[in-house]
Amino acid sequence: MNVFFRSCLVAILLVSTSLRADVLGLEAGASFWEPDYTGNFALNAPGFTGTQVNIKDDLGYGSQSHNIYWVSIEHPLPILPNFKIVSSDLNATSSARLSKAITFGGQTFSVSDDVTSRFDLSNTEYTLYYELLDNWLTLDAGLTLRKYNGQANISTTSTGASEKLDFSIPLIYLNARFDLPFTGFFVDSQLNTVSVGDNSITDTAVSLGYESSIGLGARLGYRSLDLQFDESDLTGDLKFKGTYLNAFYHF
Repeated sequence: MNVFFRSCLVAILLVSTSLRADVLGLEAGASFWEPDYTGNFALNAPGFTGTQVNIKDDLGYGSQSHNIYWVSIEHPLPILPNFKIVSSDLNATSSARLSKAITFGGQTFSVSDDVTSRFDLSNTEYTLYYELLDNWLTLDAGLTLRKYNGQANISTTSTGASEKLDFSIPLIYLNARFDLPFTGFFVDSQLNTVSVGDNSITDTAVSLGYESSIGLGARLGYRSLDLQFDESDLTGDLKFKGTYLNAFYHF
């Protein structure tokens, strides 16, 4: 966990000792997500058309493990939106022996080359949202700005090519939670999505959770992230799907 999120968690614990729940709502948590990687992508370069690379069959990606941390703040002021920040470490590496020749970013890799690849979609989300319902059914709606800061690269011991994934994209944010009466259990779901031209992101999660009377809780769920992009150099259709487990504190 980075220094910023450690500081946020400490601040929440300090503030929660002096504020009542009907004045300010705070939630912090950590999640462990283990998705399977599937799909294709290609990186063009001037004078070179990139090969469609299958992230699983060509580069050997399978199930990967990722850590995600979040902090959200809700308040009673009706005009100002609530705020949530999420940090996702989606950095993965793999090694494989190529079964076909590929061209990536102007570099050609031959059949039987031993390659190492890195695919990093790490990002930070900043969400402003309003709580439309707040009883046994909770419904939130707002906008997320997701800032990616990663890269995609393929290399051998002698050559390689890389592309930075440094961009921001706005997403529609929806979150719903249904509390099962008198049990502490709940079912919730979340959606972040946008579609503009040939570029789209659909990020959905559904989980079953439990929250104790003192605000400690956990969720077990399934998340699906679908990415389609067609930029000047980088194109792809990628899917990351798998179960996750998280723990949280809600005041």
